Amino acid sequence: MNEVRLFKALAHQTRLRILTLLAVRPLCVCHLEAALRLSQVAASRHLSVLRAAGLVESRREGLWVHYRLAQPRSPGERMIFEWLRAHARSDKSLQEDVARMRECVALPLEEVVQIARG
Repeated sequence: MNEVRLFKALAHQTRLRILTLLAVRPLCVCHLEAALRLSQVAASRHLSVLRAAGLVESRREGLWVHYRLAQPRSPGERMIFEWLRAHARSDKSLQEDVARMRECVALPLEEVVQIARG
């Protein structure tokens, strides 16, 4: 059942943080790792759950994998994405995540990878 997979994906704070950043803009996985201070393994595991739920899409560009929110397939998903955008503007810890993400996207990807893995 898709609803179970959807709510299971939303039931983890880190996945909500990832979705919040992706609600701001598409990102390379290394941006997510650096902004949220996640290991590569943790980021991949959470992104896999979000992909399986149909919440994110990925595309490979050379060495880099970029993620974005999927197009909402239902009014419920549209409401969730709108809530994520609004929540990012009102929650202090999510604002900090967004600020770190914006710092990361200003850097060359090679530097972001060093930050994420360092």
